[in-house]
Amino acid sequence: MGHFLYCMKHLLTILALILSFSDINAQTVRYESQRPAPQERLFVSPAVEAKINEVTALLTNDKLRWMFANCFPNTLDTTVHPAGEYDTFVYTGDIAAMWLRDSGAQVWPYLSLVNEDEALRKMIAGVIVRQFRCICLDPYANAFYKEPDKEGYWKSDYTDMKPGIHERKWEIDSHCYPIRLAYEYWKITGDDSVFSEIWLESIQLTLQTFREQQRKNGIGPYKFMRQTHAAYDTLPNYGKGTPVNPVGLIVSSFRPSDDATTFQFLVPSNFFAVTSLRKAAEILETVNGRKDLADQCIELAAEVEEALKKYATYDHPEFGTIYAYEVDGFGNRLLMDDANVPSLLAMPYLGDVDIDDPIYQNTRRFVWSGSNPYFFKGTAGEGIGGPHVGYDMAWPMSIMMKAFTSQDDAEIKWCVELLMKTDAGTGFMHESFDVNDPQHFTREWFAWQNGLFGELILKLIADGKLELLNSINI
Repeated sequence: MGHFLYCMKHLLTILALILSFSDINAQTVRYESQRPAPQERLFVSPAVEAKINEVTALLTNDKLRWMFANCFPNTLDTTVHPAGEYDTFVYTGDIAAMWLRDSGAQVWPYLSLVNEDEALRKMIAGVIVRQFRCICLDPYANAFYKEPDKEGYWKSDYTDMKPGIHERKWEIDSHCYPIRLAYEYWKITGDDSVFSEIWLESIQLTLQTFREQQRKNGIGPYKFMRQTHAAYDTLPNYGKGTPVNPVGLIVSSFRPSDDATTFQFLVPSNFFAVTSLRKAAEILETVNGRKDLADQCIELAAEVEEALKKYATYDHPEFGTIYAYEVDGFGNRLLMDDANVPSLLAMPYLGDVDIDDPIYQNTRRFVWSGSNPYFFKGTAGEGIGGPHVGYDMAWPMSIMMKAFTSQDDAEIKWCVELLMKTDAGTGFMHESFDVNDPQHFTREWFAWQNGLFGELILKLIADGKLELLNSINI
């Protein structure tokens, strides 16, 4: 009996060692880099690589370190296609087209490093100029092809499709993101060479399009219909959308999700238009000496801002005065939020409202609650989604925006932990995940969300929250 117990004791010890080694090996495999091999990366920046090394040396959580190293360079690794001087084409990820919104957001996290890397600076300058050219090709389009003569999947849409256009959904933010990127690039580098004639042409078209979509002089030239099974993928009223009262706000026929608006005055996008027009005015006057155009931008921004004050709020019985997501100028309001940025939650992130604005704070509480029809909470996580992928699918982007706009360390930590728990073991962010089963997600390769995660980690470290990140134990 003693010999049997002795043997069993040693057998258990051996089994424990085997399991221990198995766990170590699993961890090693799990946290292997998910980046392409160095020779397969589309664009390599020494400054970005140095930043990855710096941050991963600071982070003590193995999974967080791994996720940052995978996510932060994902745009450069997989989506950047330099096409010549002052010309860079950026895929959105698993779709070989360039969205004005996505591309502007994708390269944004690298702006802080451009003065350390000339090739990186030139690459981003190329993105900016390519965006201006896209607007000049068609100010109503949201996504474009690299090849100017390519006709794509949506060429049969009932709208004025042209070669070189991937999709022609009118979204206010398609004009705002390029201005945001160009302005910040200029402020960081001092380089004003991107503000050439193509910039002037694009901003004139932006002003023209914004005014047309105030609809003071009728519906305007834009119509859109698509043969589709998805109601959110087309516009009612024979492509004109739902009626609006021309009160000074700008129609956005589609949301940043590329879903059709219900009431066409999309509030967070109108806020984004106000700040973007004022940035454009500063560039126009300082760089181009075009006070005439600058004044037009300032005048339009003031008009939209005044209309937002009159029509964009709602006195909620539980949360107090909040911002509506969409309005029509007739008194109708849609009370919700969508995860895609610009969103109500993200307005301080974009600089469109002050984070301490009491109406925003009320709105923030509303959108992260069961009162928002697109807030989903399950056994594995929670967040804001939208009709684009449907019920119970939360977007990591909303969790990141909650962290970006939080003033509470405990909340920030919770957000980062939730992002880490819902990656399905891939080391990347996805478009959305099932709040009851993170293994069920949409889009394996979505560079915008990956870059945004990297941006969040960099911001938290810059804000002195490294200790908070290193306190995470998952």
